[in-house]
Amino acid sequence: MAVFEHTTVLPHAREDVFAWFSRPGALPRLSPPFSGSVRRAPSRGIEVGSTAVLGIGAPGSLGMAAGAVAGAAGQALHLPGWARPELLWHARHTRLDPGRSFTDVMESGPLTRWEHTHTFDDATARDSGEPGAPGTVMVDRIEFELPLASSLRWDKAVGWSEDLFTRELRRIFAYRERQLRGDLRFHALHSGTPRTIAVAGASGTIGTQLCALLAGGGHRVLRLVRRPARHADEVRWDPEAGELDPADLAACDAVVNLAGEPIGGRFTPRTKQRILSSRTSGTALLARTLGVLAGDGRRRTFVCASGIGYYGASPEARGTADDGGPGTGDSGTRPLSEDASAGHDFLANVCRAWEQACDPAREAGVRVVTVRTGLVQTPAGGILQRLLPIYLAGVGGPLGEREWQSWIGIDDIIGIHAFAALEDPVAGPVNAVAPEPVTAGEYAKTLARVVRRPAAVRVPEFGPRLLLGEQGARELAHADQRVSAAKIESLGYEFRHRSLESALRHVLGRS
Repeated sequence: MAVFEHTTVLPHAREDVFAWFSRPGALPRLSPPFSGSVRRAPSRGIEVGSTAVLGIGAPGSLGMAAGAVAGAAGQALHLPGWARPELLWHARHTRLDPGRSFTDVMESGPLTRWEHTHTFDDATARDSGEPGAPGTVMVDRIEFELPLASSLRWDKAVGWSEDLFTRELRRIFAYRERQLRGDLRFHALHSGTPRTIAVAGASGTIGTQLCALLAGGGHRVLRLVRRPARHADEVRWDPEAGELDPADLAACDAVVNLAGEPIGGRFTPRTKQRILSSRTSGTALLARTLGVLAGDGRRRTFVCASGIGYYGASPEARGTADDGGPGTGDSGTRPLSEDASAGHDFLANVCRAWEQACDPAREAGVRVVTVRTGLVQTPAGGILQRLLPIYLAGVGGPLGEREWQSWIGIDDIIGIHAFAALEDPVAGPVNAVAPEPVTAGEYAKTLARVVRRPAAVRVPEFGPRLLLGEQGARELAHADQRVSAAKIESLGYEFRHRSLESALRHVLGRS
Protein backbone atom coordinates (compact mmCIF):
# COMPACT_ATOMS: atom_id res chain seq x y z
CA MET A 1 0.00 0.00 0.00
CA ALA A 2 1.25 3.49 -0.90
CA VAL A 3 0.44 6.82 0.75
CA PHE A 4 0.10 10.26 -0.86
CA GLU A 5 -0.32 13.51 1.09
CA HIS A 6 -1.01 17.06 -0.03
CA THR A 7 -1.10 19.98 2.42
CA THR A 8 -2.83 23.27 1.63
CA VAL A 9 -2.74 26.37 3.84
CA LEU A 10 -5.67 28.70 3.18
CA PRO A 11 -6.31 32.25 4.43
CA HIS A 12 -9.92 31.42 5.30
CA ALA A 13 -11.58 30.24 8.50
CA ARG A 14 -11.83 26.49 8.94
CA GLU A 15 -15.62 26.67 9.22
CA ASP A 16 -15.86 28.46 5.87
CA VAL A 17 -13.55 26.01 4.12
CA PHE A 18 -15.39 22.98 5.50
CA ALA A 19 -18.76 24.51 4.57
CA TRP A 20 -17.57 24.87 0.97
CA PHE A 21 -16.75 21.15 0.81
CA SER A 22 -20.14 20.23 2.28
CA ARG A 23 -22.12 22.08 -0.39
CA PRO A 24 -23.22 20.87 -3.83
CA GLY A 25 -20.69 21.81 -6.47
CA ALA A 26 -17.45 20.97 -4.66
CA LEU A 27 -16.73 17.82 -6.67
CA PRO A 28 -17.38 19.37 -10.13
CA ARG A 29 -15.23 22.36 -9.21
CA LEU A 30 -12.34 20.17 -8.03
CA SER A 31 -12.42 17.63 -10.87
CA PRO A 32 -9.72 18.46 -13.46
CA PRO A 33 -11.00 18.65 -17.04
CA PHE A 34 -7.78 16.98 -18.20
CA SER A 35 -8.28 13.75 -16.24
CA GLY A 36 -11.93 12.76 -16.58
CA SER A 37 -15.43 13.88 -15.71
CA VAL A 38 -18.11 13.76 -13.01
CA ARG A 39 -20.70 11.25 -14.19
CA ARG A 40 -22.96 11.60 -11.16
CA ALA A 41 -22.59 14.21 -8.43
CA PRO A 42 -22.61 13.12 -4.77
CA SER A 43 -26.09 12.02 -3.76
CA ARG A 44 -25.93 13.63 -0.30
CA GLY A 45 -22.83 15.80 -0.26
CA ILE A 46 -20.21 14.51 2.16
CA GLU A 47 -22.66 12.73 4.46
CA VAL A 48 -21.88 9.13 5.35
CA GLY A 49 -23.36 6.88 2.68
CA SER A 50 -23.35 9.54 -0.04
CA THR A 51 -22.23 8.12 -3.40
CA ALA A 52 -20.82 9.57 -6.61
CA VAL A 53 -19.60 8.27 -9.95
CA LEU A 54 -16.55 9.62 -11.78
CA GLY A 55 -15.16 8.90 -15.21
CA ILE A 56 -11.38 8.47 -15.14
CA GLY A 57 -9.38 8.98 -18.33
CA ALA A 58 -5.94 7.63 -19.12
CA PRO A 59 -3.14 9.68 -17.51
CA GLY A 60 -0.94 12.12 -19.40
CA SER A 61 -1.15 13.34 -22.96
CA LEU A 62 -2.71 10.14 -24.30
CA GLY A 63 -5.72 10.38 -22.03
CA MET A 64 -6.11 14.10 -22.64
CA ALA A 65 -6.04 13.64 -26.41
CA ALA A 66 -8.50 10.73 -26.31
CA GLY A 67 -10.85 12.69 -24.07
CA ALA A 68 -10.72 15.73 -26.36
CA VAL A 69 -11.42 13.64 -29.48
CA ALA A 70 -14.33 11.85 -27.80
CA GLY A 71 -15.72 15.08 -26.38
CA ALA A 72 -15.64 16.89 -29.71
CA ALA A 73 -17.16 13.90 -31.53
CA GLY A 74 -19.79 13.52 -28.83
CA GLN A 75 -20.91 17.11 -29.18
CA ALA A 76 -20.95 16.95 -32.97
CA LEU A 77 -22.83 13.63 -33.10
CA HIS A 78 -24.91 14.17 -29.92
CA LEU A 79 -23.48 11.03 -28.32
CA PRO A 80 -24.33 10.21 -24.68
CA GLY A 81 -21.79 10.82 -21.94
CA TRP A 82 -21.14 7.12 -21.40
CA ALA A 83 -19.46 6.99 -24.81
CA ARG A 84 -16.38 8.78 -23.41
CA PRO A 85 -13.18 6.65 -23.12
CA GLU A 86 -13.17 6.60 -19.31
CA LEU A 87 -13.16 4.00 -16.55
CA LEU A 88 -15.95 4.32 -14.00
CA TRP A 89 -15.03 5.11 -10.40
CA HIS A 90 -17.78 4.54 -7.82
CA ALA A 91 -17.09 6.46 -4.61
CA ARG A 92 -18.80 6.35 -1.21
CA HIS A 93 -18.37 8.59 1.83
CA THR A 94 -17.65 6.50 4.91
CA ARG A 95 -16.72 8.87 7.76
CA LEU A 96 -17.63 12.42 8.77
CA ASP A 97 -16.48 14.54 11.69
CA PRO A 98 -18.33 17.84 11.00
CA GLY A 99 -15.96 20.75 10.68
CA ARG A 100 -12.90 18.52 11.06
CA SER A 101 -12.69 15.66 8.55
CA PHE A 102 -14.43 13.38 6.10
CA THR A 103 -13.40 10.25 4.21
CA ASP A 104 -14.38 8.66 0.92
CA VAL A 105 -13.39 5.31 -0.54
CA MET A 106 -13.48 3.74 -3.99
CA GLU A 107 -16.14 1.03 -3.91
CA SER A 108 -15.34 -0.13 -7.43
CA GLY A 109 -13.05 1.18 -10.12
CA PRO A 110 -9.60 0.96 -11.67
CA LEU A 111 -7.59 0.60 -8.44
CA THR A 112 -7.32 -2.20 -5.92
CA ARG A 113 -7.73 0.20 -3.00
CA TRP A 114 -8.33 3.91 -2.45
CA GLU A 115 -9.16 5.73 0.80
CA HIS A 116 -9.07 9.53 0.82
CA THR A 117 -9.26 11.41 4.12
CA HIS A 118 -9.59 15.20 4.23
CA THR A 119 -8.67 16.84 7.55
CA PHE A 120 -9.10 20.51 8.49
CA ASP A 121 -7.30 22.30 11.32
CA ASP A 122 -7.02 25.92 12.37
CA ALA A 123 -3.87 27.48 10.99
CA THR A 124 -1.48 29.36 13.21
CA ALA A 125 -0.12 32.76 12.19
CA ARG A 126 3.09 30.99 11.23
CA ASP A 127 1.16 28.61 8.96
CA SER A 128 -0.85 31.28 7.15
CA GLY A 129 1.78 33.98 7.06
CA GLU A 130 -0.92 36.49 8.06
CA PRO A 131 -0.76 37.25 11.81
CA GLY A 132 -4.20 37.69 13.34
CA ALA A 133 -6.03 36.39 10.26
CA PRO A 134 -8.06 33.17 10.40
CA GLY A 135 -6.68 30.33 8.39
CA THR A 136 -6.97 26.62 7.69
CA VAL A 137 -4.47 23.81 7.23
CA MET A 138 -6.08 21.18 5.03
CA VAL A 139 -4.41 17.81 4.54
CA ASP A 140 -5.45 15.32 1.86
CA ARG A 141 -4.18 11.86 2.78
CA ILE A 142 -4.69 9.02 0.30
CA GLU A 143 -3.90 5.36 0.87
CA PHE A 144 -3.94 3.46 -2.40
CA GLU A 145 -2.94 0.21 -4.03
CA LEU A 146 -2.54 -0.17 -7.78
CA PRO A 147 -3.91 -3.16 -9.70
CA LEU A 148 -1.58 -6.19 -9.65
CA ALA A 149 0.75 -4.44 -7.17
CA SER A 150 0.34 -7.23 -4.62
CA SER A 151 1.13 -9.91 -7.22
CA LEU A 152 4.13 -8.25 -8.85
CA ARG A 153 7.34 -9.90 -7.73
CA TRP A 154 9.65 -7.17 -8.93
CA ASP A 155 9.76 -4.40 -6.35
CA LYS A 156 11.19 -1.97 -8.87
CA ALA A 157 8.14 -2.42 -11.13
CA VAL A 158 5.82 -1.68 -8.21
CA GLY A 159 7.86 1.37 -7.23
CA TRP A 160 7.96 2.66 -10.80
CA SER A 161 4.18 2.30 -11.16
CA GLU A 162 3.53 4.01 -7.85
CA ASP A 163 5.88 6.86 -8.78
CA LEU A 164 4.01 7.46 -12.03
CA PHE A 165 0.66 7.41 -10.24
CA THR A 166 1.94 9.73 -7.52
CA ARG A 167 3.16 12.16 -10.17
CA GLU A 168 -0.34 12.24 -11.66
CA LEU A 169 -1.82 12.80 -8.19
CA ARG A 170 0.49 15.77 -7.65
CA ARG A 171 -0.73 17.24 -10.94
CA ILE A 172 -4.37 16.72 -9.95
CA PHE A 173 -4.02 18.11 -6.45
CA ALA A 174 -2.10 21.15 -7.64
CA TYR A 175 -5.11 21.87 -9.87
CA ARG A 176 -7.52 21.26 -6.98
CA GLU A 177 -5.61 23.65 -4.75
CA ARG A 178 -5.72 26.43 -7.36
CA GLN A 179 -9.45 25.87 -7.88
CA LEU A 180 -10.16 25.90 -4.16
CA ARG A 181 -8.16 29.07 -3.57
CA GLY A 182 -9.84 30.83 -6.48
CA ASP A 183 -13.37 29.84 -5.47
CA LEU A 184 -12.92 30.72 -1.79
CA ARG A 185 -11.53 34.11 -2.74
CA PHE A 186 -14.42 34.74 -5.14
CA HIS A 187 -16.97 33.92 -2.43
CA ALA A 188 -15.15 36.04 0.14
CA LEU A 189 -15.31 39.03 -2.24
CA HIS A 190 -19.00 38.46 -2.98
CA SER A 191 -20.33 37.31 0.38
CA GLY A 192 -23.72 39.00 0.51
CA THR A 193 -27.04 37.36 1.29
CA PRO A 194 -27.39 34.00 -0.46
CA ARG A 195 -29.60 34.27 -3.54
CA THR A 196 -31.81 32.01 -5.60
CA ILE A 197 -30.54 31.86 -9.17
CA ALA A 198 -32.09 29.99 -12.09
CA VAL A 199 -29.81 28.79 -14.89
CA ALA A 200 -30.89 27.85 -18.42
CA GLY A 201 -28.31 25.75 -20.24
CA ALA A 202 -27.18 24.30 -16.91
CA SER A 203 -25.96 21.01 -18.39
CA GLY A 204 -23.50 22.59 -20.84
CA THR A 205 -19.78 23.05 -20.34
CA ILE A 206 -20.15 26.56 -18.92
CA GLY A 207 -23.48 25.91 -17.21
CA THR A 208 -22.24 22.90 -15.23
CA GLN A 209 -19.33 24.86 -13.79
CA LEU A 210 -21.40 28.00 -13.16
CA CYS A 211 -23.99 26.02 -11.16
CA ALA A 212 -21.19 24.42 -9.15
CA LEU A 213 -19.53 27.78 -8.44
CA LEU A 214 -22.80 29.37 -7.30
CA ALA A 215 -23.75 26.39 -5.13
CA GLY A 216 -20.31 26.48 -3.51
CA GLY A 217 -21.05 30.03 -2.38
CA GLY A 218 -24.22 28.94 -0.59
CA HIS A 219 -26.63 30.13 -3.28
CA ARG A 220 -29.67 28.10 -4.27
CA VAL A 221 -29.47 27.06 -7.93
CA LEU A 222 -32.54 26.14 -10.01
CA ARG A 223 -31.86 24.34 -13.28
CA LEU A 224 -34.21 24.89 -16.21
CA VAL A 225 -34.88 21.57 -17.93
CA ARG A 226 -36.96 20.61 -20.97
CA ARG A 227 -38.21 17.31 -19.57
CA PRO A 228 -40.61 17.04 -16.62
CA ALA A 229 -38.94 18.32 -13.45
CA ARG A 230 -37.81 15.47 -11.19
CA HIS A 231 -36.20 17.36 -8.33
CA ALA A 232 -36.95 20.41 -6.20
CA ASP A 233 -34.09 22.30 -7.86
CA GLU A 234 -35.49 21.85 -11.39
CA VAL A 235 -37.91 24.02 -13.37
CA ARG A 236 -39.49 22.80 -16.58
CA TRP A 237 -39.62 25.06 -19.62
CA ASP A 238 -40.13 24.65 -23.35
CA PRO A 239 -38.68 27.60 -25.27
CA GLU A 240 -39.88 26.33 -28.65
CA ALA A 241 -43.46 26.11 -27.43
CA GLY A 242 -43.15 29.26 -25.32
CA GLU A 243 -44.02 27.40 -22.11
CA LEU A 244 -42.73 28.62 -18.74
CA ASP A 245 -44.82 29.17 -15.63
CA PRO A 246 -43.90 32.57 -14.10
CA ALA A 247 -44.67 31.14 -10.66
CA ASP A 248 -41.70 28.79 -11.04
CA LEU A 249 -39.32 31.77 -11.20
CA ALA A 250 -41.08 33.96 -8.63
CA ALA A 251 -38.59 33.08 -5.88
CA CYS A 252 -35.59 33.89 -8.08
CA ASP A 253 -33.29 36.84 -7.54
CA ALA A 254 -31.55 36.26 -10.86
CA VAL A 255 -31.87 34.23 -14.04
CA VAL A 256 -28.82 33.31 -16.11
CA ASN A 257 -29.43 32.22 -19.71
CA LEU A 258 -26.72 30.10 -21.36
CA ALA A 259 -29.01 28.07 -23.63
CA GLY A 260 -28.31 27.88 -27.35
CA GLU A 261 -27.35 25.58 -30.20
CA PRO A 262 -23.57 24.93 -30.23
CA ILE A 263 -21.62 26.85 -32.86
CA GLY A 264 -18.76 25.12 -34.60
CA GLY A 265 -19.92 23.32 -37.71
CA ARG A 266 -20.87 24.31 -41.24
CA PHE A 267 -23.21 27.28 -41.58
CA THR A 268 -25.91 25.51 -43.57
CA PRO A 269 -29.28 27.29 -43.83
CA ARG A 270 -30.81 24.80 -41.36
CA THR A 271 -27.92 25.18 -38.90
CA LYS A 272 -28.04 28.97 -39.09
CA GLN A 273 -31.75 28.96 -38.36
CA ARG A 274 -31.25 26.69 -35.34
CA ILE A 275 -28.40 28.86 -34.04
CA LEU A 276 -30.59 31.97 -34.25
CA SER A 277 -33.90 30.55 -33.02
CA SER A 278 -32.36 28.57 -30.12
CA ARG A 279 -31.00 31.82 -28.73
CA THR A 280 -33.79 34.28 -29.42
CA SER A 281 -36.80 32.09 -28.55
CA GLY A 282 -35.49 31.03 -25.14
CA THR A 283 -34.18 34.50 -24.31
CA ALA A 284 -37.47 36.16 -25.29
CA LEU A 285 -39.45 33.67 -23.17
CA LEU A 286 -37.30 34.31 -20.10
CA ALA A 287 -37.41 38.08 -20.66
CA ARG A 288 -41.22 38.08 -20.98
CA THR A 289 -41.55 35.93 -17.86
CA LEU A 290 -39.34 38.26 -15.84
CA GLY A 291 -41.33 41.19 -17.20
CA VAL A 292 -44.55 39.61 -15.93
CA LEU A 293 -42.97 39.06 -12.50
CA ALA A 294 -41.59 42.61 -12.28
CA GLY A 295 -44.88 43.90 -10.90
CA ASP A 296 -44.38 42.11 -7.56
CA GLY A 297 -41.75 44.65 -6.50
CA ARG A 298 -38.90 42.16 -6.13
CA ARG A 299 -35.60 43.28 -7.68
CA ARG A 300 -34.38 40.75 -10.17
CA THR A 301 -31.48 40.37 -12.60
CA PHE A 302 -31.37 38.79 -16.04
CA VAL A 303 -27.90 37.72 -17.19
CA CYS A 304 -27.91 36.55 -20.79
CA ALA A 305 -25.01 35.11 -22.75
CA SER A 306 -23.94 36.77 -25.98
CA GLY A 307 -20.70 36.73 -27.92
CA ILE A 308 -17.93 38.94 -29.21
CA GLY A 309 -19.26 37.94 -32.61
CA TYR A 310 -21.51 40.96 -31.98
CA TYR A 311 -18.71 43.17 -33.33
CA GLY A 312 -18.29 41.25 -36.58
CA ALA A 313 -15.57 38.76 -37.44
CA SER A 314 -13.30 41.27 -39.19
CA PRO A 315 -12.84 45.00 -39.78
CA GLU A 316 -14.72 44.60 -43.06
CA ALA A 317 -17.66 42.99 -41.24
CA ARG A 318 -17.65 45.95 -38.86
CA GLY A 319 -17.79 48.42 -41.72
CA THR A 320 -14.67 50.30 -40.63
CA ALA A 321 -11.16 49.34 -39.62
CA ASP A 322 -11.14 52.27 -37.20
CA ASP A 323 -13.72 50.53 -34.98
CA GLY A 324 -11.14 48.15 -33.62
CA GLY A 325 -7.98 46.24 -34.45
CA PRO A 326 -7.50 45.93 -38.23
CA GLY A 327 -5.78 42.56 -38.07
CA THR A 328 -2.27 43.95 -38.33
CA GLY A 329 -1.07 42.63 -34.99
CA ASP A 330 -0.22 46.22 -34.08
CA SER A 331 -0.49 46.54 -30.30
CA GLY A 332 -1.39 50.19 -30.68
CA THR A 333 -4.75 49.55 -32.36
CA ARG A 334 -7.81 50.39 -30.30
CA PRO A 335 -9.57 47.39 -28.71
CA LEU A 336 -13.32 47.02 -29.15
CA SER A 337 -15.29 48.28 -26.16
CA GLU A 338 -18.94 47.69 -25.37
CA ASP A 339 -20.05 50.91 -27.09
CA ALA A 340 -18.61 49.81 -30.47
CA SER A 341 -21.21 49.29 -33.19
CA ALA A 342 -22.45 45.84 -34.17
CA GLY A 343 -21.08 44.12 -37.25
CA HIS A 344 -23.15 42.96 -40.18
CA ASP A 345 -22.16 39.33 -40.75
CA PHE A 346 -24.19 36.31 -39.64
CA LEU A 347 -22.91 35.94 -36.07
CA ALA A 348 -23.12 39.69 -35.50
CA ASN A 349 -26.77 39.61 -36.54
CA VAL A 350 -27.39 36.63 -34.23
CA CYS A 351 -25.81 38.39 -31.25
CA ARG A 352 -27.70 41.62 -31.92
CA ALA A 353 -31.04 39.73 -32.12
CA TRP A 354 -30.06 37.71 -29.03
CA GLU A 355 -29.46 40.86 -26.99
CA GLN A 356 -32.60 42.57 -28.33
CA ALA A 357 -34.64 39.59 -27.16
CA CYS A 358 -33.88 40.75 -23.60
CA ASP A 359 -35.91 43.95 -24.15
CA PRO A 360 -39.15 42.86 -22.38
CA ALA A 361 -37.21 42.36 -19.13
CA ARG A 362 -35.22 45.57 -19.57
CA GLU A 363 -38.35 47.61 -20.28
CA ALA A 364 -40.01 46.19 -17.16
CA GLY A 365 -37.16 47.50 -14.99
CA VAL A 366 -35.21 44.27 -14.61
CA ARG A 367 -31.43 44.73 -14.44
CA VAL A 368 -30.18 43.14 -17.66
CA VAL A 369 -26.57 42.11 -18.36
CA THR A 370 -25.49 40.68 -21.71
CA VAL A 371 -22.18 38.81 -21.50
CA ARG A 372 -20.26 39.00 -24.78
CA THR A 373 -18.14 35.88 -24.53
CA GLY A 374 -14.72 35.37 -26.10
CA LEU A 375 -13.00 32.11 -27.03
CA VAL A 376 -13.45 29.95 -23.93
CA GLN A 377 -10.40 27.86 -23.01
CA THR A 378 -11.10 24.39 -21.62
CA PRO A 379 -10.29 20.88 -22.85
CA ALA A 380 -13.93 20.04 -22.05
CA GLY A 381 -15.24 21.97 -25.05
CA GLY A 382 -14.80 24.69 -27.64
CA ILE A 383 -11.73 25.56 -29.68
CA LEU A 384 -9.18 24.11 -27.26
CA GLN A 385 -10.91 20.73 -27.25
CA ARG A 386 -10.72 20.64 -31.07
CA LEU A 387 -7.08 21.72 -31.25
CA LEU A 388 -5.65 19.55 -28.47
CA PRO A 389 -5.45 16.20 -30.31
CA ILE A 390 -3.73 17.86 -33.27
CA TYR A 391 -1.15 19.61 -31.09
CA LEU A 392 -0.53 16.57 -28.88
CA ALA A 393 0.14 14.57 -32.05
CA GLY A 394 2.86 17.09 -32.92
CA VAL A 395 1.18 18.42 -36.08
CA GLY A 396 -0.40 21.58 -34.68
CA GLY A 397 0.07 25.02 -36.10
CA PRO A 398 -1.51 28.45 -36.42
CA LEU A 399 -4.82 29.03 -38.18
CA GLY A 400 -3.53 32.47 -39.08
CA GLU A 401 -0.78 34.81 -37.94
CA ARG A 402 -1.75 38.38 -37.06
CA GLU A 403 -5.50 38.06 -36.51
CA TRP A 404 -6.51 38.96 -32.96
CA GLN A 405 -8.01 36.24 -30.76
CA SER A 406 -9.81 37.44 -27.64
CA TRP A 407 -9.93 34.45 -25.31
CA ILE A 408 -11.08 33.76 -21.74
CA GLY A 409 -10.46 30.90 -19.29
CA ILE A 410 -13.37 28.69 -18.25
CA ASP A 411 -13.12 29.82 -14.62
CA ASP A 412 -13.26 33.48 -15.60
CA ILE A 413 -16.26 33.11 -17.92
CA ILE A 414 -18.26 31.47 -15.14
CA GLY A 415 -16.85 34.00 -12.69
CA ILE A 416 -18.09 36.90 -14.81
CA HIS A 417 -21.58 35.39 -15.13
CA ALA A 418 -21.74 34.87 -11.36
CA PHE A 419 -20.32 38.37 -10.75
CA ALA A 420 -22.98 39.85 -13.02
CA ALA A 421 -25.75 37.98 -11.19
CA LEU A 422 -24.53 38.98 -7.72
CA GLU A 423 -23.30 42.57 -8.14
CA ASP A 424 -25.98 45.22 -8.71
CA PRO A 425 -23.71 47.83 -10.38
CA VAL A 426 -23.17 45.54 -13.38
CA ALA A 427 -25.60 46.36 -16.20
CA GLY A 428 -25.77 46.39 -19.98
CA PRO A 429 -23.28 44.64 -22.24
CA VAL A 430 -19.96 43.47 -20.80
CA ASN A 431 -17.09 41.90 -22.70
CA ALA A 432 -16.10 38.57 -21.17
CA VAL A 433 -12.54 38.35 -22.47
CA ALA A 434 -9.17 38.20 -20.73
CA PRO A 435 -7.22 41.47 -20.48
CA GLU A 436 -4.41 40.13 -22.68
CA PRO A 437 -5.65 39.02 -26.13
CA VAL A 438 -3.18 37.32 -28.46
CA THR A 439 -2.69 36.98 -32.18
CA ALA A 440 -3.32 33.67 -33.93
CA GLY A 441 0.41 33.10 -34.21
CA GLU A 442 0.94 33.79 -30.49
CA TYR A 443 -1.90 31.45 -29.58
CA ALA A 444 -0.31 28.60 -31.55
CA LYS A 445 3.12 29.17 -30.01
CA THR A 446 1.71 29.37 -26.48
CA LEU A 447 -0.37 26.19 -26.76
CA ALA A 448 2.58 24.34 -28.29
CA ARG A 449 4.86 25.50 -25.47
CA VAL A 450 2.38 24.40 -22.79
CA VAL A 451 1.92 20.89 -24.24
CA ARG A 452 5.62 20.68 -25.17
CA ARG A 453 5.06 20.06 -28.86
CA PRO A 454 6.04 21.94 -32.03
CA ALA A 455 3.67 24.33 -33.81
CA ALA A 456 5.37 24.26 -37.19
CA VAL A 457 2.59 22.90 -39.41
CA ARG A 458 0.74 25.93 -40.62
CA VAL A 459 -2.90 25.15 -41.37
CA PRO A 460 -3.59 25.80 -45.08
CA GLU A 461 -6.37 28.29 -45.78
CA PHE A 462 -8.51 25.68 -47.51
CA GLY A 463 -8.50 23.45 -44.38
CA PRO A 464 -11.10 25.39 -42.35
CA ARG A 465 -13.14 25.91 -45.52
CA LEU A 466 -13.37 22.14 -46.03
CA LEU A 467 -14.62 21.63 -42.46
CA LEU A 468 -16.68 24.76 -41.88
CA GLY A 469 -17.54 26.02 -45.33
CA GLU A 470 -16.65 29.48 -46.64
CA GLN A 471 -18.79 31.44 -44.20
CA GLY A 472 -17.94 29.30 -41.17
CA ALA A 473 -14.22 29.57 -41.89
CA ARG A 474 -14.46 33.35 -42.25
CA GLU A 475 -16.51 33.96 -39.09
CA LEU A 476 -15.00 31.28 -36.84
CA ALA A 477 -11.54 30.05 -37.83
CA HIS A 478 -10.26 33.35 -39.25
CA ALA A 479 -12.12 35.80 -37.00
CA ASP A 480 -10.10 38.92 -36.14
CA GLN A 481 -11.39 40.57 -32.94
CA ARG A 482 -9.34 42.51 -30.43
CA VAL A 483 -11.77 43.12 -27.58
CA SER A 484 -11.35 45.16 -24.40
CA ALA A 485 -11.87 43.84 -20.85
CA ALA A 486 -11.67 47.33 -19.33
CA LYS A 487 -15.34 47.64 -18.35
CA ILE A 488 -15.63 44.41 -16.39
CA GLU A 489 -12.35 45.16 -14.58
CA SER A 490 -13.49 48.71 -13.76
CA LEU A 491 -16.61 47.21 -12.14
CA GLY A 492 -14.39 45.20 -9.79
CA TYR A 493 -14.06 41.76 -11.33
CA GLU A 494 -10.71 40.09 -10.56
CA PHE A 495 -9.41 37.79 -13.28
CA ARG A 496 -7.91 34.46 -12.24
CA HIS A 497 -5.97 34.16 -15.50
CA ARG A 498 -4.87 37.30 -17.30
CA SER A 499 -2.41 35.59 -19.62
CA LEU A 500 -3.14 32.78 -22.05
CA GLU A 501 -0.23 30.68 -20.85
CA SER A 502 -1.47 30.82 -17.26
CA ALA A 503 -4.97 29.75 -18.32
CA LEU A 504 -3.75 26.89 -20.51
CA ARG A 505 -1.32 25.55 -17.94
CA HIS A 506 -4.12 25.48 -15.37
CA VAL A 507 -6.80 23.68 -17.41
CA LEU A 508 -4.28 21.26 -18.95
CA GLY A 509 -2.50 20.50 -15.69
CA ARG A 510 0.84 21.71 -17.02
CA SER A 511 1.78 24.20 -14.31
